[in-house]
Amino acid sequence: MSRVPAPARPTAILILTLILAACSEAPAASSAEETAAPTPTVEATPSASESAEPSESAEASGEAAVVTADSDFGAILTDAAGMTIYFFANDTEGTSNCEGDCLANWPPVEAEDSPAAGEGVTAELGTIERSDGTRQLTVNGFPAYYFANDAAAGDVNGQGVGGVWWVFGADGEHIES
Repeated sequence: MSRVPAPARPTAILILTLILAACSEAPAASSAEETAAPTPTVEATPSASESAEPSESAEASGEAAVVTADSDFGAILTDAAGMTIYFFANDTEGTSNCEGDCLANWPPVEAEDSPAAGEGVTAELGTIERSDGTRQLTVNGFPAYYFANDAAAGDVNGQGVGGVWWVFGADGEHIES
């Protein structure tokens, strides 16, 4: 086993500290495709009962409703395409604190009009205006996000990242398990 010479130890400690700090942040997107992931939107739909399957009009326009999906954490909120919706613990009710680099990994769930709650969704849905003027979905008043590293419907890869990102339950409360 090799040993780090005494004069190099402060440098090694600094590098290790920086690596650990980077690990506590949201992981950086590993490709331009992940960084530029499309941001589906949420819109009101006339139907009172929604399914986890997107309607043809939702697929064609890229718009979706909020529905529930079964997961290892119980019933969680997703968009109509099945993409998981996340809570950010550093946000405050009605205010997004995810800006700049944060948005590369955690794009907001954009919303137009009044968001529609599918069957089983008991959370209060709404919207806020972001600093860039776009509308963002809120769940029980808190901004909602996607995770860039969730590649397919049902993925929950963002759960617990940095100890601040959590899935929303059907009631809109975040699930920390």
